[in-house]
Amino acid sequence: MTDFSSANIPLVLSIAGSDSSGGAGIQADLKVITALGGYGMTAVTAITAQNTLGVMQIQAIDLDVIEAQIDVVIADMGVDVVKIGMLATPEIVHVVAKTLRRHQVKQIILDPVLQATSGASLGGNETAAAMRAELFPLASLITPNLLEASILLGRAITQVNEFPLAAQELMQLGPQAVLIKGGHLTNTPSELTDYLLWQSASSIEHQEFHHQRIDTLNTHGSGCSLAAAIATYLALGLSLETAVAKAIEYVAAGISAGQYLNLGSGAGPLWHMHAFYPQ
Repeated sequence: MTDFSSANIPLVLSIAGSDSSGGAGIQADLKVITALGGYGMTAVTAITAQNTLGVMQIQAIDLDVIEAQIDVVIADMGVDVVKIGMLATPEIVHVVAKTLRRHQVKQIILDPVLQATSGASLGGNETAAAMRAELFPLASLITPNLLEASILLGRAITQVNEFPLAAQELMQLGPQAVLIKGGHLTNTPSELTDYLLWQSASSIEHQEFHHQRIDTLNTHGSGCSLAAAIATYLALGLSLETAVAKAIEYVAAGISAGQYLNLGSGAGPLWHMHAFYPQ
């Protein structure tokens, strides 16, 4: 529990797109950060018109405005951990990387968002290449799902036994740690596996996380929420592996509670506030 009598409330900056339906993007990130005891700040990279049925329109924010948002927040308030989500173009990737390097941000969680839950493209191959070149070397952790890992590596990742090699290859591109999320596996109907690989002080270590699949369409924003939860737990001072474990538990509980929500006609959101308002 965060000590709110202290001036040291964990500060988490979300650099991501806006989701008009409130289930993903910066809206989800702010809910997660607040629910877990942090203080959330934002730099909006794009405005999307979307709902539970899909993404209808995307408007990228001007590059100088993205840079200014990051600059003014860090200059005035500081930041403990940055969480990066949707970056729709290579140019946005470049300006975000340049600005974070200038501020010498130490902890960066990168969720390489390239496709929405609905299937809409949120960044193409050029954007993926820019992420690999400019943001991976800055990242403390990247959190690709199977589709994103496949795009980033240029080959399909479809089996749990492929996770270790895929994580190794992704870590060789620069990030200090890789979490491959197995939620899109179709050949494991009951159990999901997430695979974490990280560089400790003395060696490269790994850990698998196993949890039950919840039979629901309401998983919109789960990837954004997981990365934001990891960022918040790290800002609270937890180790990487503990932060990942607790973030997975938080999102799983949110999906479990969210299966009872009736919001929209498509893939609804998880319930971020399940600890406060159980369904």
